[in-house]
Amino acid sequence: MQNLGFALIDAHIHQWDPYNTPHSARLAVKLLGKHPNLLDKTIRLIKPKTLIETLGRTEHVTSPYLPEHYARDLGFYTAEKVVHIEANWHNHKGKGVVGETEFIESLDFKNNGLALGAIVATADPRDSNFKKILKLHHKASPNFRGIRKMAAVHEDHGIFSWADEPHLYRNKKFLKGFEALAQYNLSFDAWTYSTQLGDVLALAKQFPETSIVLDHLGTPAGLFGQVGTHTGVTKTARENILFRWQEDIAELAHCPNVYSKISGLFMPVLGHQFHLQKREASKQEIIDLTAPLIQHALQSFGIYRLMFASNFPMDRVSTSLVNLIDATSDIVAAYHPNALQQVFHHNAKQFYRL
Repeated sequence: MQNLGFALIDAHIHQWDPYNTPHSARLAVKLLGKHPNLLDKTIRLIKPKTLIETLGRTEHVTSPYLPEHYARDLGFYTAEKVVHIEANWHNHKGKGVVGETEFIESLDFKNNGLALGAIVATADPRDSNFKKILKLHHKASPNFRGIRKMAAVHEDHGIFSWADEPHLYRNKKFLKGFEALAQYNLSFDAWTYSTQLGDVLALAKQFPETSIVLDHLGTPAGLFGQVGTHTGVTKTARENILFRWQEDIAELAHCPNVYSKISGLFMPVLGHQFHLQKREASKQEIIDLTAPLIQHALQSFGIYRLMFASNFPMDRVSTSLVNLIDATSDIVAAYHPNALQQVFHHNAKQFYRL
């Protein structure tokens, strides 16, 4: 769809600058930034192989991604607002995470034809200062709307872990701290692998007053090809991943406080090989691969609890933002005539109170 007929809201982008902010690759970037090939080799040496395979290309941890880069990727489409989702800020101990909110608030979205709609920061509900950190985020930006604490840990140890325990959303300290989100009218972005969707379900049932959005449709790792040491190796294994994902998504959607994002479906951890082939997935390839997932999500959540989100620049490793919007909008529009504006605009506006 070349013309949506309205400016979209992108409910999930990341902004970072390894040259000027706390960043896991900052030292390597400062030393070798002018030598990209050497920098690539160095990052591959110092970072875990599982992380590199998840990212697909090292540029995701070495190149800045700022408003001007997103505006360029957007092409002929227009975005009314964007939502920044925390991007693993390196100074992640205690109050240090507030620095990311301050950094995002300082970026020049306006002169790049964009508007910052919301900031989803990070904080650990297990932290004894959790409430104080939430207040500091709010003080740092009037656009602060909620937090994300990643919990993606796979049973296949060859797949990168984004949390320090496999069932973070069931941790007693986490659950005790989580109570503060409803008290402060804040939302929660949940991210797990599809094998952990039961943890999101339990969280949603325990806190029905808290608005929760599942990032990336629950990331069914290995759905499109082998990843890790043994995930998605055979056709039967991939069919089983899909079947379990379908069942768990349908069950999770019964919780009225849970939304989901159509996002992250072109991260290499799903089994894509486009980055190894050094090409972008075409619009038709995107439709062929993701239509069954998006249609199932629409059937499960309905058209009022799903929102489009690009996950750029993370998905840029496999395709362009224009192709992604083209394909996803076609799938959504074909499902229901009223779905397009809901999924690409209204639902994010309502969820994040833009």
